[in-house]
Amino acid sequence: MAQATLSGDGTAVPAGPMISADGVPLKVSLARAERRKRLTAFFLVVPLLLFILVTFIVPIGDMAFNSVRNPEVVTYLPRTAEAIRTWEDMDELPGEPVYAALVADLQAGSGTPAIGRVGARLNYEQSGMRSAMQRAGRAANRLEPPFKEALIEHDPTWGQVQTWRVIDRESSPYTLSYFISALDLTYGPDGRIVQVAPEQRIYVELFIRTFWLSIIITSLTLLLGFPIAFLMAHQPARIANLLMILVLLPFWTSLLVRTSSWIVMLQQQGVLNDLMVLTGVLSDASRIQMVYNQTGTIVAMTHILLPFMVLPLYSVMKTIPPSYMRAARSLGANQWTAFWRVYVPQTTAGIGAGGVLVFIISIGYYITPALVGGQTGQMISNFIAFHMQRSLNWGLAAALGTILLFAVILLYYLYNRIIGVDRLKLG
Repeated sequence: MAQATLSGDGTAVPAGPMISADGVPLKVSLARAERRKRLTAFFLVVPLLLFILVTFIVPIGDMAFNSVRNPEVVTYLPRTAEAIRTWEDMDELPGEPVYAALVADLQAGSGTPAIGRVGARLNYEQSGMRSAMQRAGRAANRLEPPFKEALIEHDPTWGQVQTWRVIDRESSPYTLSYFISALDLTYGPDGRIVQVAPEQRIYVELFIRTFWLSIIITSLTLLLGFPIAFLMAHQPARIANLLMILVLLPFWTSLLVRTSSWIVMLQQQGVLNDLMVLTGVLSDASRIQMVYNQTGTIVAMTHILLPFMVLPLYSVMKTIPPSYMRAARSLGANQWTAFWRVYVPQTTAGIGAGGVLVFIISIGYYITPALVGGQTGQMISNFIAFHMQRSLNWGLAAALGTILLFAVILLYYLYNRIIGVDRLKLG
C-alpha cells in the first residue's frame, strides 16, 4: 500500500497513488478490469454480429451493388469497349476499327455463353439486340474485311447509330440504366433521359399502388387493433391472457393456409357471397368478386398483419395508469374528451411502433398478394420476384429492391423525427 503522512490533526493522508494488493496502482487496476468487462461483452455479442453481417448486411450490400454493376459488355466485348472510346461523332456510325474489334470479340466468344449473355444485357436496353448479337456471332468466322460493310450487309441492325450508342453507354462496368428503367424512364435517340410510352409505364404505378395499399392496410390494422388492445389492457389477467392467445393464434397456423382460406371465403362462390345470398343482401346474379383484386389483398393482409399492430399497442396501454382517466373526469372532462385528449396521446409510441412495423412488412409482402391479388392487387415485391425468377433481369430486380430499401430508410427517418426511435416499443 502507499505510504501515508500525518496531517496537523493527526489524520493519515496518502502520500502517493493508491496501490492494490498486487502492487499495481488502483487506477490502472480499475481500468484493466473495465477493459476486460468490455472485451467480454464484445465477445459475447460477436456471434450475433456475425449472424447479422452474413444474413442481413452482406445480402443488402450485394443487392445494392448488383443494381449498378454492369460487367457484361466490358467482360465479353473487351476490344469493342476499348475501341468505341475513340468514337467521337455519335451522329455518324463508328469507323472500321470499331467494327473490326466487334468481329474479333465475336470470334473469340464463338461457342461460349459470352455472346448470349452480352446479347441479353443489351436487349434490356434495346429490343432485338440479343438476336442481332447471336446472328453476328454465328457469322463472325465467315466475315471478311472490310467488316463494317460486311456486318451491315449481314444485319441492318449494325447500320443503326442507336445500336452503337447502346453499346457505348453500356461499355462501362457500372451503370444507372437499371434505376432509370425502375423509374419508367429510358434513353431517347439523342441520349437524353425521357419517360417511356404511357402503355409501358409499370413500376412507378406499382410503387404508388404498393405504398397506397400499405397505408390502407396499416390504417385498417390500427382501426381494428386499437379497440382489441384497449380491451386487453383493461381486463383482468385471466381474460387478458385468453384474448392474447386469440391474438397470437394466427401465428400457429401456416401463412399459406390462412391465405388459401381467404380465397375460399372471398371468391364469388365462396362463403361470404353464399351468406349474403342466403340472407337476401345480394341476388345470386350479383355476387361480388372479392378475391384476385385489391380487395382480396387488403382483406387478407389486414388479417395477417393485425397482431403486429395489437402487440405494440397493448404493451404501451398496459403501462398507462387508469387514474389518469379518472383524474380527467374529475376535472370536468366527459368520457370522450378524457379518452381523446388524455389517453390517446399516451399511446403514440405504440401507434407509431405498430404503424412502422405493419407498413414496412406490407410494402415487402409477396406471398399473399401473389395468391389473392390477381392483376390489380399485385405489389412491387411480386415484380421483383418475377425479374429474379423468370426474366432473370437481376439488375432491375436489385434496383427495384434498392429503391424500396431507401423508402424504408426514409420512413424510419421520418418516424425518428416525428416520434423518436427511443420511444419505439414493440412488446
